[in-house]
Amino acid sequence: MSFRKFGTNDIILNTMKAHPKCEFFIYAGSVYYNNTPAQLGAGKVLVQAVAGGASIGNKTYSKVRNVDPGYISLYEMNIDRPGPLIVYDNGNTIRYITGSIIDKMMIYPFITKDGARASFKSVSTTNFANEFAYGDVLSGSYPLSASITREYINADASSSFNKHYYSLKNRLDFYGIRSDAYKVSSSLGPTKDTQILNMITIPSIFFGSKIKPGTLSLKYYFTGSLTGELRDTKQNGELVQVHVSGATSGSRQTHTGSTAGVVLYDEGYIILTGAWGLMPADTTVVIDAAGATDNLRWINFGVGCNDGVTSGTGLSNVSYNLSFEGTTETQVMTMFAKAKRGQANYSNNPTYLKFGQETLRLTSSHVYEENPERIVANVVSSSYTDYSASFERSVYVSKVGIYDANKNLIGVATLANPVLKKEDEDLAIKIRFDL
Repeated sequence: MSFRKFGTNDIILNTMKAHPKCEFFIYAGSVYYNNTPAQLGAGKVLVQAVAGGASIGNKTYSKVRNVDPGYISLYEMNIDRPGPLIVYDNGNTIRYITGSIIDKMMIYPFITKDGARASFKSVSTTNFANEFAYGDVLSGSYPLSASITREYINADASSSFNKHYYSLKNRLDFYGIRSDAYKVSSSLGPTKDTQILNMITIPSIFFGSKIKPGTLSLKYYFTGSLTGELRDTKQNGELVQVHVSGATSGSRQTHTGSTAGVVLYDEGYIILTGAWGLMPADTTVVIDAAGATDNLRWINFGVGCNDGVTSGTGLSNVSYNLSFEGTTETQVMTMFAKAKRGQANYSNNPTYLKFGQETLRLTSSHVYEENPERIVANVVSSSYTDYSASFERSVYVSKVGIYDANKNLIGVATLANPVLKKEDEDLAIKIRFDL
């Protein structure tokens, strides 16, 4: 095997930008991500001990992705795993396996306290020093999950009870150069500090570095019919109510073109302020966990989106759709492994030599000599029947090994189909992988 060094122009680094689409559907207190329903997975058996030494088996089922619908699992660990392992003692008493590490039948992070003093970020220095002895095991749990959430702000938004909005005030004024609709106080209407606000939070794991401007859509449905839609048609963060087919009168048509809120593309926040009624105007639905009700409005969009509302007036009559495209940037390395003519034309594969030849000429306690007259197999095909074409030194390249400066193997690229390399041909294999 011979080594060949990558040339100056054989390695290219670039950035691949993609815009994956995300869609959330909210209905009756449940959230669904990219139309993925709840999926039942492997069962876990829980056994209850009863009088007389008998037992009753109760089977429950875990979720395939180990998270609720509408959630995404970081790294997607513990996919379709059973629940905790249960064992018995002689008295038929249920107990879990005990010890320094609990057997949860799940993948989970753990650190043993030692001289390196490594710990989890969630464990303070004081607790690490005082509450754990050397040799103790600190463990966490998976999955780490995330989903969109809704926060209904129905009071003075600048109060201490609305810290999420309060932390965004400076950012809203900063984006005021895009549109006055961002500003906390502007000539467009009352200050956001006193308005009813509907704030939807989108974790960055869904959109990457930012939400792609011009792709955000919020659709409001009543009994399955589209009542209204908001889009950032201007790509400046304004959420504008667009025309809905069939709406020729009423507030829905009157407010077509009106701004009902703004979106913070980089931070992943949607703040809705549109308080006008949507058709049918006399319909009331629950709007918060306290059970308050109101008509169909944009400030009530997304009820049941992880906001504590799971039941209430009219909740089963309305549904919501939130969709957008994110922005992901992936660093990509492209490498060109080249074999020039006259190079890389020998193989250590046994099929490279003609079958049935003696491998050794002589072997003893003093001498080991291979057969120098072994013949290389001729794989050149001929266009004529019963005619052997002239011999050409040829190999089939199936793998490319990548080594570091110290000749340590750090990667192997496997071709889907072996490539024929003839002695009088140049060959370049393109290898690309994400960093």
